Amino acid sequence: MKTFEELFAELQSKAADKTPGSGTVEALERGVHFIGKKVVEEAAESWMAAEHEGPERTAEEISQLFYQAQCLMIASGLELKDVYRHL
Repeated sequence: MKTFEELFAELQSKAADKTPGSGTVEALERGVHFIGKKVVEEAAESWMAAEHEGPERTAEEISQLFYQAQCLMIASGLELKDVYRHL
């Protein structure tokens, strides 16, 4: 199990190192448009899981949404503090 902050640090490291075979690196290379579509997809899947599939599936889908949102943050040059100041 990892925290939101730990996941972000891991993804930043993969991006900086251009870790071979990393799905994160591949997504970042494909760009904001690609990642943005994944954010929308995972948001819809999170909603549908909450409506029809129960807490465990909802949690799983939301974790994927967090991942995609963090990829979008990295692709956009954002840090956690940039988002946190709007919470």
